Amino acid sequence: MGRFLAVLAAGCAGGLIGEMGTGVGVGAAWMASVMPRDCRLVTVEMDADRVAAARRVFADEERVEVIHGDSYVELERRAPFDLLFVDGGAGDEGVGLLKIGGRVVFDDVTPVEALPADSPYREHDPKRELFFTDSRLVATEVVLPDLRNALLVGTRVR
Repeated sequence: MGRFLAVLAAGCAGGLIGEMGTGVGVGAAWMASVMPRDCRLVTVEMDADRVAAARRVFADEERVEVIHGDSYVELERRAPFDLLFVDGGAGDEGVGLLKIGGRVVFDDVTPVEALPADSPYREHDPKRELFFTDSRLVATEVVLPDLRNALLVGTRVR
């Protein structure tokens, strides 16, 4: 996951990256470690303890802003984004925060083939439905090497 985010962040020259759901800053660290010098990253987390931990991680990185609050509300104020990583928060609203040509990444997706046979997500998965029915996106699912996890990745085209 981290390397995938790093690949996308490395191409955000002069851009703005957003993250919904900082956690303790692992995903943000992957992106910040390779993003171009003229790029900024804004990451938002609801949990105050996680915000404090992430702020320590980025204490010396002026291009990274760690915010305590509601992801959608805070990121809407700073939109539009070139890259948006949805690791928590109101992901279904995230597409509207992207520039045309901007990319969105959802993690925490289980490939359909790895789901139990009786899982309701085989037939109805809200994340997949967002990605594959939203006319603003060209999207795909990327199954990770462990074959038990996947990402949904989309580019906003309109």
